[in-house]
Amino acid sequence: MKKYNQMLLAGCLSTALLLSGCEKFLDKPLENQQRSEEINYGNVQLMYAPVSGVYRAASDDNLVHWIDLSIRAIRDDDYQQAAPNPNDNPELMAIKNFQNDVTIQSYWGLNQSWISYYSLAISANNALLELAQFAERIDPNNAELQGLNRQYQAEVRFLRAYAHLMVSRLFGDVPILSDSGDIARLTTIGKSSRAEVRQWIIEEMDFCAANLKKERPNQSATHKGAVTAYSALLLKAKAAADLAGNDNGSPQWDVVLEATNEIINSNLFILYADFYELWKVPGKLSNESLFELQYSDFGLPTGDIVRPGVDWGTFFRWQGPSGDQRGSAISGAGWIPPSQNIVDFLTARGDETRLKTTILEYGTNTQPAVTPSGDNVYGNPFNIKYFNGKAYLPASQMTEGRLEYGANNNVRILRYADVLLLNAEAKVRKGQNGDEPFRLIRERVNMPAITGVTLDQILDERRAEFACEWWGERFNDLVRTGRAAQVFGSRFVPGVSESVPIPQTQIDANPNFR
Repeated sequence: MKKYNQMLLAGCLSTALLLSGCEKFLDKPLENQQRSEEINYGNVQLMYAPVSGVYRAASDDNLVHWIDLSIRAIRDDDYQQAAPNPNDNPELMAIKNFQNDVTIQSYWGLNQSWISYYSLAISANNALLELAQFAERIDPNNAELQGLNRQYQAEVRFLRAYAHLMVSRLFGDVPILSDSGDIARLTTIGKSSRAEVRQWIIEEMDFCAANLKKERPNQSATHKGAVTAYSALLLKAKAAADLAGNDNGSPQWDVVLEATNEIINSNLFILYADFYELWKVPGKLSNESLFELQYSDFGLPTGDIVRPGVDWGTFFRWQGPSGDQRGSAISGAGWIPPSQNIVDFLTARGDETRLKTTILEYGTNTQPAVTPSGDNVYGNPFNIKYFNGKAYLPASQMTEGRLEYGANNNVRILRYADVLLLNAEAKVRKGQNGDEPFRLIRERVNMPAITGVTLDQILDERRAEFACEWWGERFNDLVRTGRAAQVFGSRFVPGVSESVPIPQTQIDANPNFR
């Protein structure tokens, strides 16, 4: 028998890699409330506790930290600038301009991003150690409990793999923390290439897909919203698409097609009919969701993978409209405003549903703009024109007396729309017809069907569908298809600008990261 805090402490203190970030990580309690109590590993009723602790880590700071989201988002041409005041945080604007110099390498925000992702990996590895302790005490003839333990391992391994996908998309070649033993050698471990990280994710998702339930995340009777086999298949498809790049002949497109076909053919998922409401309380854990972080403005009344409303500095209010909002709950820090570029792109397409959903306007100090849900939004001192509608929660959907902007909303990460568009892309790249999955995407937002859809049209649709979301899909699509230099011009140097530099703090701790 061990203590959860002892396991976590060992994971952090055994490495200099996370440095000061580890101290912060230690301050985050696990989801379960028995952190300082001894755990009876023979009590299978406690077996989900370490799993929910990893969800807690993901939804606390490790996937929704404001600076990490800023760094990922700012490289997209969907965003204008980082802060409403263009003089704030100049390092982020340097990242936007692909100025990967010494100043950027020493930027605290890059180090925080690194810490966030690897803290989640460490949390996952600690949970896997705990689950191994439970497994040792399960009767080997009890197939049901043995299978349940493997299912819980798969949930944790999914979250760990997702953290690796994101850290590699940001930093390029990075270390793989694939087991607890890696924690003890973080100061000596070497980097794995982008391709090796993607291949490892694919192999991890094979385990996860085989051991997770074949249902929607919202169907679970015990842990609603937990990832399932289909979440793993989508993550596998995304890793394979990254590996395939712009090579139509790559066998990885077979992997993408097989994984997405399995999700589609399950007949379990459907696009949420109202794109505008998808991003608000009615769209929480819809039948479109394959992975989202859950929050509640009532603390933790039920489900053990739901956490209290996300802090303003980590997600919703970070993007909410800045300026004097006359005491309105529709307010925030005003960071990462959408660009005129994405407004013009959606407007030129006649993409009205996505435009009104994704792009919301500021008014002036005397005349407010009115959102589609009827909320007034006044101007701001820096004359920023737009804020992100996908992070907008109307006042009418807030709980009485609980008016923290976005506090009762979830953060959407993986959606069925991605499945359909990857499926269409894989088919077209393989010389097949991708019209049907493509049609479903456009039909939901009242756009006309296209016959004989092309790769260019699919990539444009991906930009429109995922516009101003926070996971860097637009930038990643430009990189994997070799189109980034066309969009960003001479600022983007192929072979250099695809990633940001590994933080100097991490290089100082481990020279192998140079």
